[in-house]
Amino acid sequence: MKRIVVLTLLLFIVSISASQVNAELNLDGFLQGLYGGRIDENNPTASEFTASETRMQLRAQHWGDDGQFFGRLDFTYDGAGSTSQYEWELREGYFKFRPGSKFDIKVGRQILTWGTGDLIFINDVFAKDYQSFFIGRDDQYLKAPQNALRVEYYSPVGALAMVWSPDFEPNRLPTGEKLSFYNPMVGDIIGGEDLPPVPEPEKKFENSEIAARLTGSVSGFRTALYFYKGFYKNPVGFDPEMGEMGSPVYPKLNVYGGSLRGQIVGGILWMEGGYFDSRQDTDGDNPYIPNSIVKGLIGFEKQVADNLTANLQWQADYMLDHGIYQTQMEGAEFIRDEVYHLLTTRWTKLLNSELVNLSLFGFYSPTDEDFYGRFSVSYSYTDEVNITLGGNIFDGKYKSTDFGQFQLNDNVYLKLTYGF
Repeated sequence: MKRIVVLTLLLFIVSISASQVNAELNLDGFLQGLYGGRIDENNPTASEFTASETRMQLRAQHWGDDGQFFGRLDFTYDGAGSTSQYEWELREGYFKFRPGSKFDIKVGRQILTWGTGDLIFINDVFAKDYQSFFIGRDDQYLKAPQNALRVEYYSPVGALAMVWSPDFEPNRLPTGEKLSFYNPMVGDIIGGEDLPPVPEPEKKFENSEIAARLTGSVSGFRTALYFYKGFYKNPVGFDPEMGEMGSPVYPKLNVYGGSLRGQIVGGILWMEGGYFDSRQDTDGDNPYIPNSIVKGLIGFEKQVADNLTANLQWQADYMLDHGIYQTQMEGAEFIRDEVYHLLTTRWTKLLNSELVNLSLFGFYSPTDEDFYGRFSVSYSYTDEVNITLGGNIFDGKYKSTDFGQFQLNDNVYLKLTYGF
C-alpha cells in the first residue's frame, strides 16, 4: 500500500511539474468501480464475486521534435478474493521516435495488435487477458502489455513492421480464484486458490518472440502478410517428465498468415488465414503437443438500420494428422472434429442521441457445441461519467471445450467510470 501511494504522488508531482514547463504534455485518466457476481452456485471458485475493484488509470503523453512518449499506469484495489489486494501495473510506457523519413521505432512496454478479426485472433498472437475479458473490464484490458522493440519501415510498396519481445508473454487466463476452468489433469472443472503456476519458457535469447507484418494495398483492399516465432500463448502442451506428476507447458509455435480488409456492397469485408506450425509435433504423433492447424476467417459488417450496426464472422480450423489425433484420444469424453467451426455476431444499437449503447456479441461453435455471449448497456450520463450494466454467459455440452470449460462462470456486473 505504501509503495502505491508513493508512486501515485511521484507521478502526480512529475506530471504537474512537466505540464508547467512544456505545453505539449497531455494528461488524463479515469476512476472506475467494477462490481460483479457469478450466477451459478455450483461454481468451485473461492469467491462469489467475479469483480469488486476500484481502479484509477493515469495517462501521460508528450510530443516533441525528437519523438513521442506515452505512459499508462493502473492502480487497483481488488476486493473480490478472500484477501483484498492493492495492485499497480505499467500497462504502457514507451518512447517512439523517427530516425529519418522511412523508419519508426517504438521501444518499451506496449500493447501490440494486428489482424482483421473482431474478437477472433489468428495472426495476432500477442498476449491477451481473458480473465479481464470475462469479468467485464473495459475492452482495452483484453490486450495484455509486453516489453518489446518495434521497428517499422515505410516504402512505396508497403510497410514492414518487425517486433522483438525479449521475454515470452503468455495469455492471462482464469486461475480458479474468480473464474473456474477445466483442468485436463483432473478431468473436471476446478476452482480455488493457490493453484500451482504453469512454468514459462526459460528466459534466454533463443526463447524471445519475433513477429513481422508486411502491409500494402491491392484494388482498394488493405492487405497484410504475417510471421510469428515463439510459443503457444496458452499452456496447451504437457511434459510428463516435469515434476512428480508432469506439468502443462507452452509448446513452440510458428505462425504464417495473411489478411485483407476493405469496403464492398455498402459494408466492410475482411478475410484472414494462418498456418499454425506446431514445431514440437511436426508429424502429429506426439500426444502431449497439439497438432499443426490451418485457420481461416471471413467476416462482414454493415449498418442495417439507423444507428444499428451488425456483423457476422465464420472461422474454420483444419487439423493436420487428425487420424493420429483420433487414435490418441480414443475413449475421451470429447474428441474434436477434423474441421472446427466457429460463428460470431456483433450487434450495436445507439439510442437517445447516441448516449445509450446497447451491445451484444455471441460466439457459437456447432462442432464443439459450446457458446459464449456478452451483453452490455452503457449510458453516458455526462461527458465524464459513464454507467454500464453487462454480463457474460457460457454454455457447453462438454467440459473441455473452449467455452464449455467456463460454463459455471455466468456473471453480471455494474461498472461506473469517471473520466478526467
